[in-house]
Amino acid sequence: MAKKSSTATKTKQATTPHQVDTSLVRQVLEAGEGIARLAPTWVPRSFLMPGKRIKLAPQDVYALGAHRGGIDERWFASTTHAANEGASEDEGLSYVVHEGKRVFTLREAVALEGAKLVGGPIWERYQRWPVYSKFFDNLGPIPHHMHQNDAQAAKVGQQGKPESYYFPPQLNAVGNNFPYTFFGLEPGTTKEDIRRCLERWNEGDNLILNYSKAYRLQPGTGWLVPPCVLHAPGSLVTYEPQWGSDVFAMYQSLVEGRPVPWSLLVKDMPKDKHHDIEYLVEQLDWEGNVNPNFKDSHYLEPIPVADTATEGYVDRWIVYGKVNGEQLFSAKELTVDPGVKVTIPDNGAYGLVAVQGSGRIGKLALQTPAMIRFGELTEDEVFVTHDAARQGVVFENTGREPLVTLRYFGPHVNPDAPNVGDYK
Repeated sequence: MAKKSSTATKTKQATTPHQVDTSLVRQVLEAGEGIARLAPTWVPRSFLMPGKRIKLAPQDVYALGAHRGGIDERWFASTTHAANEGASEDEGLSYVVHEGKRVFTLREAVALEGAKLVGGPIWERYQRWPVYSKFFDNLGPIPHHMHQNDAQAAKVGQQGKPESYYFPPQLNAVGNNFPYTFFGLEPGTTKEDIRRCLERWNEGDNLILNYSKAYRLQPGTGWLVPPCVLHAPGSLVTYEPQWGSDVFAMYQSLVEGRPVPWSLLVKDMPKDKHHDIEYLVEQLDWEGNVNPNFKDSHYLEPIPVADTATEGYVDRWIVYGKVNGEQLFSAKELTVDPGVKVTIPDNGAYGLVAVQGSGRIGKLALQTPAMIRFGELTEDEVFVTHDAARQGVVFENTGREPLVTLRYFGPHVNPDAPNVGDYK
């Protein structure tokens, strides 16, 4: 079991601090030598069915109430608010933990000490930590949907969202009901085909999946998904580095017999376009969706950073590639053998979660929990600041099994990362 916080409750994830100032943020960062422990951040989705594989105790899956839906996501190093109906003002936000208590949100820390945490280049360009990652865990598939691009999202005061997937083997001992993901649209599909699907919305299944192809999901692999490309994620637990936004549009009307409300199609579109089917169809990146080489353009397999297995550790790229010519996020998986200590330098700040084993990261303990009660604190998640990452972080495996961690980075941090297809 995870370590329990004295402030934990079963109905609220965190307590907003009464006052946060720069001196407190600096105190916490200095105590961890540039590494800050984070509390688990749980997010429900009212329209999905939780897969119950991300370590949250079964009795707490509906801790926020059945009306909010089951908790099927855990967000990492997040400064992004979850766009859920009925959400609290801090839903989706990560809290920094110091001396066993939540002291402030990562968003508040970045607002006060931005360049120190995320690095000068990211702060100067974005004025925030513009990315986040999550575990996404569902019993079955979710609706065929897309995430808007920047221009589309800006019409409703938001930002677009490209994203990526990696399926951690440690969390995927079972694949649940449908470990396949539909991506894009089959070559030859016309806009009129999709228009007719939307016109059939209230007739049950609008048959949009007739125009798509499902790919079998394999633990230890992943995908890079640009904005405006349709996808219906399957039932593997997914680690998802992505842009710091929660916009989406569901284009499928019925999933496993459950109706999808029209409001989830149009929630992030201008109100005067909510019933403009031509507009809804034109929101899709048509060339991207009907790409005849879709898998070659988006599929990822891990690539070792270097040949270090004989030294007792292996660092692998698990998310890489560019979206519309830009590297917006990337991620690595580090495996350290029992008894091994290694210093890992990186180009910039990152959020990290342990998925197997125990050990240390810098001065802080790392322990992968078996089960987490809602509101409890854990020792499996941290945020590593820009300077600490560049100086090199010491990882030590003090356990009897491999210590495995996943870490993701912000935009333009890893220009040396591979390109899609380089795993071949």
